Amino acid sequence: MSLSPCVVANPAKFQVSGSQGSSSAIGWLTAAEAAAYLKVKARSLLRWVRAGKIKAYALTGTKRRVWRFRREDLDTALLSHPVLMSETPTVLSNTERRIA
Repeated sequence: MSLSPCVVANPAKFQVSGSQGSSSAIGWLTAAEAAAYLKVKARSLLRWVRAGKIKAYALTGTKRRVWRFRREDLDTALLSHPVLMSETPTVLSNTERRIA
């Protein structure tokens, strides 16, 4: 009898022995968990997925698309586009600032 590779349809329910059973212990997050991790709304996160800005994994076997995210992919997306510091906005026009 030969063993065939196991395909996990829902990585969030996959448990590693000795883990607490949570999906975040493995690194897989639901859309809600990933949005909370990034401190954005789930709708914004899914828009970024469709735009190709964040890597996500669609689960099969469901009527609607169900997404799972890896924490490493979210961290990579955050670090790939650094935020540049800009000049602090002011209510004064440029000429008033030069006089003062």
